Amino acid sequence: MLTGQELLNRARSLSNRSEDEIARGCGYVGPSGRVLRKGFYKALVEAKGYKLPSSSSGGGGGTRGRQAEFKTRVHGNGNLLIGHACTRRLGLEPGQEFRIELRQDSRSIWLLPMNNEELKVAEVSADQAAKKDPG
Repeated sequence: MLTGQELLNRARSLSNRSEDEIARGCGYVGPSGRVLRKGFYKALVEAKGYKLPSSSSGGGGGTRGRQAEFKTRVHGNGNLLIGHACTRRLGLEPGQEFRIELRQDSRSIWLLPMNNEELKVAEVSADQAAKKDPG
């Protein structure tokens, strides 16, 4: 992979070709043959003299990755899905059964366990969700 002035010179000489061909010509190709565009563009910017902040994570680009969201939407088929993060936070186990009770007055959904163990009520309130996510 070319860097610095060598990269700029080669990119100029290949400027009549497509971006992928320029990147390939400068050596920005992964082991599987895929063009490494991000690395190529980053090297071009640095070769022009601009310093980019270095990321401590390898290839993460400073992003934090996926974060658990404690909100849901009604899907196109009308289903409401509650993800793994929510069920884990509530201490729910696979196979547990619940009766769903809809509370119109508070616009909330209650999950009531079907077995006769201790009655734990898991409430997801629409009012609480609206306060956290006004959009």
